[in-house]
Amino acid sequence: MACLVTRGRAINCRDIQGGIAAAYITSYGLYGVITEASDAISNMAGSFTAFKYDLDGAGNSFTTTATTSKDNGTTFFSTALTLTLPKLSKEDGAELKLLAYGRPQIVVSDRNGNAWCLGKVNGNSLTSATMQSGDARADMAGYVLEFGSEEIAPPDLMNGATVANPFAGMSSATVTITAGTNS
Repeated sequence: MACLVTRGRAINCRDIQGGIAAAYITSYGLYGVITEASDAISNMAGSFTAFKYDLDGAGNSFTTTATTSKDNGTTFFSTALTLTLPKLSKEDGAELKLLAYGRPQIVVSDRNGNAWCLGKVNGNSLTSATMQSGDARADMAGYVLEFGSEEIAPPDLMNGATVANPFAGMSSATVTITAGTNS
């Protein structure tokens, strides 16, 4: 039976950091065929552009929550992604509108060199976007974007990811990473 527990877990070393360093956003459906092995993405096909959002500081995170119904025999995984992007601009405002209309697929690189694929099957929805400028001179002026996805499984780790390129292990994909610009 596929739902039998297969291992335990010890207390880990304190050799990790929280938070995410970058998000790579693509339009929905461009990943092509995704190959999985041992609960991780081992390859993907297709040609696509991933737009890199560099992230720095607090306010950038993702959380996955499993929801299970014993009455219905169902389980799904909701992932909430928060991106904090300082500085307001008309270019970012225009891109925000496109993100709200679409259902992008997003790969996030955490501060430990791991890459996670969010919204692999159903994409992500921009559930909330706040444009803000604080009251005091040192307050944030920028955007806080919140994305949500609901999938049959938690986000997959991407094999072969590097700090510079989360798609490095995807040998059948032709990926163009477009770095962000200052607006």
